[in-house]
Amino acid sequence: MQGELPSASGETAIVVMGVCGAGKSLLANRLADRLGVGMVEADDFHSPENKRKMAAGKALTDADRMPWLDAVSLAAKLQIYCEGGAVIACSSLKRAYRDRLRAALPSCIFVHLAGERGLIAERLGGRQGHFVGETLLDSQLATLEPLQVGEAGFSLDISRPVDELVDKAMKELRPARPPRTTIAS
Repeated sequence: MQGELPSASGETAIVVMGVCGAGKSLLANRLADRLGVGMVEADDFHSPENKRKMAAGKALTDADRMPWLDAVSLAAKLQIYCEGGAVIACSSLKRAYRDRLRAALPSCIFVHLAGERGLIAERLGGRQGHFVGETLLDSQLATLEPLQVGEAGFSLDISRPVDELVDKAMKELRPARPPRTTIAS
């Protein structure tokens, strides 16, 4: 964990972050079910132009991402208002993107799904029906800024089974624990 975690209960947004193919949507859905809150799929809020760019293998710019992050934040706020919490699947690759989410959702906690390029590429190769493919993996890995000191959150190793990751995330999200500086694996 990089910073002190706010309580994962009540009005908290948990952002499952990482590069394409890391398993954000799967883990976010499982965490949302376990926590009894709704899940926000950030990919649903990309503009048609952003989706066309990514489908063509073109990385988004910061300017492309800012309105998207604002739309994701708004959807999460609505989810929090309706259900008291939200789990968001959102790449959040740069600190600036996470700062933008934090500005709108001050108590958000980031769960970074990290893993080896080969494993992620393998997952992307088997993925069907999604507008982001393996062609964007290297640019996303180059853009990725892992969680930094002072950011509330922790990392999980995606080589582990998803049920184990959910259990580890739930342990990390428990309130009133002292901060850790190691990566959960």
